[in-house]
Amino acid sequence: MSLHGITKGTKLEQMVQMMAQAEANGTMMYYALARLANEQGLTDAAKTFIEAANQEAVHAGFYAVLNGKYPKDFWDLVRGLQKAEEAGEKSVRAFADKVRAEGFAEAADEMEIFAKQEGHHGVILKELMEKLKPEALNVDGKQIYVCSCCGFEYAGDLDAEPDSFVCPVCGMPRNVFKLKQ
Repeated sequence: MSLHGITKGTKLEQMVQMMAQAEANGTMMYYALARLANEQGLTDAAKTFIEAANQEAVHAGFYAVLNGKYPKDFWDLVRGLQKAEEAGEKSVRAFADKVRAEGFAEAADEMEIFAKQEGHHGVILKELMEKLKPEALNVDGKQIYVCSCCGFEYAGDLDAEPDSFVCPVCGMPRNVFKLKQ
């Protein structure tokens, strides 16, 4: 039995959404604490924080499934993610250049590693789709919108989405999407 969407539209939906966001924030916080602990030579503390961050990430994913935040038939989302991750390499690298220009070379060096990782995510998602060969997205008669922040592509009627719609990759609001030419 799938737990996908069981709380969507119920009196639990808002609380589950708050739990998902709290867990996602906890993931970020614990990873930040791990980094700060490592900078201070506290490797045991850093390992503990990383363990907590990994668990918080699992919790956030669980709550997202309960509310049906992402589609149960997820391959169209994965296709969009693949393109966004591929594009992410270029955009993170461009941001790293700006960070370097401001005199923060050490941060820029690490961001360049992140850029390569973003590109690698695009590669591994592409390989996964080639291996599993999910049914192709039918875009006949559908408009394609692109998130101007991360490059995620949405196929369909964006105006039919609720005002609360956000990019599933970067969380930007609906108004940042532009019709693909």
